[in-house]
Amino acid sequence: METSAAPLSSQEELQNNPKSASAFRTIGEVAAEIALPPHVLRFWESKFPQIKPHKRRGGHRYYRPVDIDLIREIKSLLYERGFTIKGAQKHLKEKKQEATSQPIMFDALAQPQAANSDNVQDFNRKDINRLKKILHGLEEIKVLLAAS
Repeated sequence: METSAAPLSSQEELQNNPKSASAFRTIGEVAAEIALPPHVLRFWESKFPQIKPHKRRGGHRYYRPVDIDLIREIKSLLYERGFTIKGAQKHLKEKKQEATSQPIMFDALAQPQAANSDNVQDFNRKDINRLKKILHGLEEIKVLLAAS
């Protein structure tokens, strides 16, 4: 008697996948991880210029973790939140403009606010995405430098 296994969560997939979390993934690996067919990922590349997988000889695509996070966000916008492609494009563009228009306060990051722990939590919630973007940018620079 065969039973179908429940789909793995992304955390379980990472534990079962021998690649590190920062490793590049092929289109097949990303498609399996995100539960989308590869042709959808290729189509989204044409509609969302923010998705920029590295292409090697023969046109093989290699997705960075930042690309995979963006694909997850696009999938959520389209499939869970009901956005159209144009609406999702606009949302991502506005989100990028909002993130780049706010100055990053490194002094505030260096000194925790011990007097009011609620402020520290608010600060972390507000700025954690900006810090992740900075980290991803630095990782991209590291990859580009290693490739040269």
